Amino acid sequence: MRKQRKHIQWWVRWLLGIAGLTMLLIYYYSLSFPLFSTPYATVLEDQQGNLLGASIADDEQWRFPPSDTVSEKFKRAILHFEDQYFYQHPGFNPISLIQATYQNIRAGKIVSGGSTLTMQVIRLARKKDRTIAEKLREILLATRLELALPKDEILRLYASQAPFGGNVVGLDAAAWRYFGVPPEKLSWAESALLAVLPNSPALLYPGKNEELLIGKRNRLLNKLYHRGVIDSLTLQLAINEPLPDAPRPLPQLAPHLLTRTIQEERKGTRTTTTLNATLQRQVTALVERHSQQLRRNHVHNAAVLVADVETGEVAAYVGNSRSGRPHGASVDIITAPRSTGSVLKPILYAAMLHEGSILPHSLIPDIPTYIDGFVPQNFSKQFEGAVPADQVVSRSLNVPAVRMLQKYGVEKLHHKLKQWGMTTLTQSPGHYGLSLILGGAEVTLWDLVGMYASMARSLNYYFRYPEPNRYSQSDIHPLSYEVKADSAKPNAQSEYGHLSASSLWFAFRAMQEVTRPTNEVGWQYFSSSQSLAWKTGTSYGHRDAWAVGLTPRYAIGVWVGNADGEGRPGLTGVTAAAPLLFDIVQLMPATDWFDMPRSDMAKVVVSSSSGYRAPRQATDTVSSWVPGAGLKAPVSPYHQRVQLDGSRTYQVQGDCEPIHQMHTQQWFTLPPVQEWYYQRKHPSYQPLPPYRADCHPGGMENIPMDIIYPKAHAKIYIPKELQGERGRTIFEATHRDHQQSLYWHVDDTYLGKTKGEHQMALLLEPGSHTLHVVDELGNTIAHPFEIVSGD
Repeated sequence: MRKQRKHIQWWVRWLLGIAGLTMLLIYYYSLSFPLFSTPYATVLEDQQGNLLGASIADDEQWRFPPSDTVSEKFKRAILHFEDQYFYQHPGFNPISLIQATYQNIRAGKIVSGGSTLTMQVIRLARKKDRTIAEKLREILLATRLELALPKDEILRLYASQAPFGGNVVGLDAAAWRYFGVPPEKLSWAESALLAVLPNSPALLYPGKNEELLIGKRNRLLNKLYHRGVIDSLTLQLAINEPLPDAPRPLPQLAPHLLTRTIQEERKGTRTTTTLNATLQRQVTALVERHSQQLRRNHVHNAAVLVADVETGEVAAYVGNSRSGRPHGASVDIITAPRSTGSVLKPILYAAMLHEGSILPHSLIPDIPTYIDGFVPQNFSKQFEGAVPADQVVSRSLNVPAVRMLQKYGVEKLHHKLKQWGMTTLTQSPGHYGLSLILGGAEVTLWDLVGMYASMARSLNYYFRYPEPNRYSQSDIHPLSYEVKADSAKPNAQSEYGHLSASSLWFAFRAMQEVTRPTNEVGWQYFSSSQSLAWKTGTSYGHRDAWAVGLTPRYAIGVWVGNADGEGRPGLTGVTAAAPLLFDIVQLMPATDWFDMPRSDMAKVVVSSSSGYRAPRQATDTVSSWVPGAGLKAPVSPYHQRVQLDGSRTYQVQGDCEPIHQMHTQQWFTLPPVQEWYYQRKHPSYQPLPPYRADCHPGGMENIPMDIIYPKAHAKIYIPKELQGERGRTIFEATHRDHQQSLYWHVDDTYLGKTKGEHQMALLLEPGSHTLHVVDELGNTIAHPFEIVSGD
């Protein structure tokens, strides 16, 4: 019986032992990873790891996301202060525990915990009261942690979670808050100070406990000296370093980009950006300086984006001026859609060169234009009859740009802009119409700079790719601000619609000819200046002022205005945005101009008068380089083959002049309305010679006059004047022969005669009418129109 009882007791003890061991193993392996679920601050760094800005964690602690490494100075300081045998022990140090127990018994209170750094990591993760039982648990879990993670990872966890006084947690946050530098740039004195702080984090208060804190720091410095870590000179210099003052405010160099990273679901992460902190600081200072001047005109906001052409990586991101408070300074203008103004004109010009519908200097009509109620106006309110296409870009002329778009097609440009990265075109082409080229659509500064950077990249890369495939879809892609771990290129646009290298080169050359601000006049005579392709834009109502600039290396975009959309008199791209653009250009390294892609060009005989391919027998010819597609460009529509008499004074025909006495000539001539405006600016222009009296031709194509206003089938809205009466309409016509008189009729009613300036103010009843104009030779032209009452 006794033997049986002993046998049962043995089994009970064995089962209890197994149960205890099982529970111990369960507890041992209950350590879950990751150890810490605490929220982190959102941290933004530049490409070199310099802090651009940070937002505090959700628990109001300055706790940065863990770094990949621990700075060498802090590592050596903390090991010599807290855990000299860190790399030898299994998670706890028995000798340290025995020594701590002896010290605590002798002192009659807890003066030393004997914890290793691994045990401290466990304590920081568990956040339990310090008891003997909890100490045993820490020992047990520390050994488990040592089995799970390498030593350097444990040290990294400690450095990222240790308290450093106040609401500062972790080495990274402490280095920036107390010393304004990253951990890698801490001095030995600073590293030693931060090594002793987690042991007593309440010590660091400005003006308090300074002697006690200095004593702890210096004892550690002396220990480092005696153990051969630092030399005597380093020791002396370190001991003489003062303690830091109050915690410093963290840098806020890119606050809008920081907010953007949070909005893009990167909250609580460390984002290494492509920004350059030095350039960011310089550009921010320029924005603030210009904003001070702009505020005199009640213009409160400005934004700048600088990107590397080759990679599309953002180098500077200033989302708004800080001096704009309380006028919407928190708005990130870089991502805000704003009216484009004229900044899309170079893209239209390049697209038309690419398809061969124009040549670089082809004349474009610049005359009063009325298209389905849309009446574009040049900024000067003047017309020139016809202007070269490149000057439509360089002088930012609105009416010719609308004529170009009408010829090219709204649908095609709409599609092309989306292919090149304009994400704000959310409506159909018909929604924008011809106003698409004059600010009828909105664009973000982000998209705009990205589009122009892709254009420059495509031209640069043309010389890198072997023939025949010298274009790649990957050249057209959005900008990026984040350093990718795999160095992968940003995603290319899903639809690929490249522009030829030659069309881009001519577009950039036209942009190069844009007149610079007053302080940049004569730039080409200074060696410090560099060539720049640039374009400005001003939206309707002077609400948005744009300037975008390009070199082969950088794309720069500037926006100036009011975030709330308030327009201001005199707010234009040239006066408000361009001066800031050129100040930024001075910060950038000088580069050569874009290489000329001659292999993508052709030499064509061009009319120097019209800018189109010259017709046979033309005398105003020149051989010019044009885009390769220019070989299929149309022959000049402004040349007319005429027959002249022997004196070359009059036009004649075969029925009034012997053929052998006639001289055939290609004559540069514009349609009457264009001619009327053109010859005012070009005194050397020679109108077509008149027909000899005995050789009067027939046919509409030979009528030497035209009605400027109203156009055929126009609807004219007549508002009431202040007195309540209907206003008059100014009708206008033109004739090649300035000596001719014109006779005006409306609905078969004779109204009068004009000579020289052919204008007539008419008061007409609402309804449909027909205007007839007749010259002295009987030439007649008629335009039907409708008067719409303003009642």
